[in-house]
Amino acid sequence: MTQLDASMQIVALESRLKGCPMVHTLGVRPNFFDYDDQERAMILNASKIYFPSTFYAELFQIIGKNIFPSFHTYQFAQDKIKQTALFHVAGVSHPRTRVFYGKRQKKDITAYFDLPLIAKDPRGSALGRGVYLIRSMGELERYCQNQGPAYIQEYLPIDRDMRIVVVGKKVIHAYWRIASDGDFRNNLAAGGRIDLAAVPQEALNLALHTAQVCRWDDVGLDICEHKGTFYVLEGNMKYGREGFKKAEIDYVQLMLNLIQDGEI
Repeated sequence: MTQLDASMQIVALESRLKGCPMVHTLGVRPNFFDYDDQERAMILNASKIYFPSTFYAELFQIIGKNIFPSFHTYQFAQDKIKQTALFHVAGVSHPRTRVFYGKRQKKDITAYFDLPLIAKDPRGSALGRGVYLIRSMGELERYCQNQGPAYIQEYLPIDRDMRIVVVGKKVIHAYWRIASDGDFRNNLAAGGRIDLAAVPQEALNLALHTAQVCRWDDVGLDICEHKGTFYVLEGNMKYGREGFKKAEIDYVQLMLNLIQDGEI
C-alpha cells in the first residue's frame, strides 16, 4: 500500500466501493489489531469511515467518528419487526402489519387478518426469500410452527412495486419491479423484471420523507401503490445494483462523486 497522508484518504471497510482506485477498502476484521499499523492509522485518522459494517458502526458511533452510512441505517438492516415499529411511530404509510409472539398470540392472527395474507421471516431475510402468500389455515399453521415471532401483513394484490434508492439527502435512482407471471413477489431474485418508466413524484416524496424521519442515509426503499395510496413496504440497506446496471449508471463512480462533493 502506498504511503499517503491517512487524513486525506477515502477509507472503507465493507466492499461496496471496492474496485475504486481512490478508495482504500480494508475489509472487516473484528479483531482490530489484525489491521496492520498503517491500516489502523488510516482508520483512526480518517475524517470519515465509509461502509464500516454493522460491527464497527456502533463502535465508531460511540467514540464520535463520522461514518457513512449512519449508525441508524445499520440498526434497522434486515429487521422487519424494528422497521415496522419505526414506521408506525414515525407515521410512515405502511401496509397493515402486526407481530404475534408465542402460541397464544398466534391463535388470534385470523381475528386481525383475513386470508389470504402475507407472512414473512421477520429477521435476516432478503431477495424475496422468507416471504409467503398464505391462502389457507393449513399454510398459516405450518408457517407459525416454523417461526419465532409471526410477522403478518395484509395482502395487497399488486403485480409491481418501486425500488427508490436514497443516498444522503436525495434520490439517486428509482425504477419499477414487475412480478413474473404466477408469482406474487416483485423481487428481481424471484424472477421480477426492471422497468425504467418514470416513478410517480408522490412515491419519490414518500421515499425521501421516510429516509429523513428514519434517519437512513443509504437505503433502497420498496414502495407500492394500491387503490391510490402509496405504502412503504420495507427498507433495504444492502440493495442490489441491477437497477443501476439496467439504467447504465456507474454506481461506484456515482458514490465517489457524492463523496467528493461532500454530500455523503
